[in-house]
Amino acid sequence: MGDLFIVVGGNSLAYRLSYELTKHYGVRTTAIVPAEETSHTIRIAERLGPDRTVADTYVSKEALRQAGIQEAAAIAFVDGDDRANIHAAMLAASMRPDIRVVIRMFNQRLGVHIRQLVDNCTVLSASATAAPAFVNAALQRPHSVSAGGRALRVAIGSAIDMDRTPRLIADGIDRDSQEDIEVLPEAAAGSRTAEWMLLQERSPRHAALQFLDVADTGTPRGSYQVSPTSRLMWRASDTLRFFTSAKLRTILIASVVTLMVSLIGIWVLARPFVWALYETLLDVAGSAVPDVYGQPSAVGGDLQRLFQVAITLCGIVLMPVVTAVFVESTATRRSVRTRQPSTGLRGHVVVVGLGNAGTRVTALFRELGVPVVGIERDAEARGIAAARVLDVPVVAGDRPIDDALRRAQIGRARAVVAVTGDDVVNLEAALEARAINPEVRVVVRLFDDDFAKHIYTKFDNTASRSVSYLAAPAFAAAMMGREVLGTLSVYRKVLLIAEVAVEEGSELAGRELRSVDQPALTRVLAIRRTGSDDYDWSGADRGRVLVPGDRLILAATRTGFGKLPKKRAAD
Repeated sequence: MGDLFIVVGGNSLAYRLSYELTKHYGVRTTAIVPAEETSHTIRIAERLGPDRTVADTYVSKEALRQAGIQEAAAIAFVDGDDRANIHAAMLAASMRPDIRVVIRMFNQRLGVHIRQLVDNCTVLSASATAAPAFVNAALQRPHSVSAGGRALRVAIGSAIDMDRTPRLIADGIDRDSQEDIEVLPEAAAGSRTAEWMLLQERSPRHAALQFLDVADTGTPRGSYQVSPTSRLMWRASDTLRFFTSAKLRTILIASVVTLMVSLIGIWVLARPFVWALYETLLDVAGSAVPDVYGQPSAVGGDLQRLFQVAITLCGIVLMPVVTAVFVESTATRRSVRTRQPSTGLRGHVVVVGLGNAGTRVTALFRELGVPVVGIERDAEARGIAAARVLDVPVVAGDRPIDDALRRAQIGRARAVVAVTGDDVVNLEAALEARAINPEVRVVVRLFDDDFAKHIYTKFDNTASRSVSYLAAPAFAAAMMGREVLGTLSVYRKVLLIAEVAVEEGSELAGRELRSVDQPALTRVLAIRRTGSDDYDWSGADRGRVLVPGDRLILAATRTGFGKLPKKRAAD
């Protein structure tokens, strides 16, 4: 095996992964892309070159041979179709049983079983990797990564807590010009005293890695308190909307209001109430006995007669309406349709797009106990069925996005998360949501960095994330036979947290701990010495010589992670 790596797919993740491998790992990369040309396949061809890009309608043996499978170290299947990825992976494994295989799969339960069919296989989900970043951005909660028995988070400026052993990991932070952010700056590799002095400034241009308390990861604050009376009224309204169409609701409400007014009128004119109710029920059923012509009414006079006539007419209307409601609810099988958003929703999150990423994000909100509403144009989308299982209300159907947002009660929502696969649709949803509710928190999935920069420049209370950008480092690491514990974001910059073992024959063995720190590339956060069960996070013993059996917790940029020393080949 050489340093050749193969990427199979023609989507945004395939492009990001190709970029990751060539830019940050510096390895030879080929790609197999669909025959139909798209913006992503054009980008891949421009990145790798036409001679290293194989276009094929499906992944065939010939395409794999042209891509160089016989000499490749690893191959990644990152198409959005689980079934296609499985078939292609099994084909590649049959041609090269010893090749390292990485498969993108949404169905993680199936992925566990796939490992029994394909040797040397790693199964990852891009949406599962990226979803926590979207959820935490929407709830403005710290995103954390578990490492060495601790939880790590990124704190910026005044949020830096000096009691939680912070480590400087970014400098020059400018929200409007994110390209200038310096990740793992020179000061981070300097003396601990100098770093401590810088962090005490708690400057907005500094970001630090620090420990996260368990209390900070609990149920999100900001839930809205609703009175029992209001909740009962909203439940009644939702039930009525569930069983009736708009026209039937209008007729039904008008009839009931008339009926109630007439009942009260008869009660006032002909007490007691029980007698008034008795006459009203008979009139509704059409069974009341009219007064004899020419004789005065015992009570109420002509006004009571008017009320009784109104009740009788309402009864004529109500019986067919009740029958229509029953027939409509049965014929359309409303019981299997997705639930509609409640008129009483408060403090919920609106998720626009129920594809792979949207489904994961929605499920995470449900796990946290946060009310959530989905919006999806495609009635056959994967997330529609998942929403039924999760009992999540959905606004489905091809309608203008502003209408869908209003139906989702965006005016009273705490956040909107736009995660469709189209940057323009996501941007439109964000702008429409902000136009309806200027205070709503906006989180947008954007592949294009220029879009993201413009969003940050023009709007406050906004965050941008990219699924492919967040997931690509994990896929690249898996292709290299390494494992990333997690990723942390400084706006759209990504910091990888990894655990590295010092093995026999590794280039790390025999080096001083301080030599592993490389400005803008890597930073050692903790070490677990050979024979110990606990990690040392103090950073005091920087002159220690690493020996086989030591384990390191590292923070690294994507380039730094790619340049970590590899195990030496055996003599």
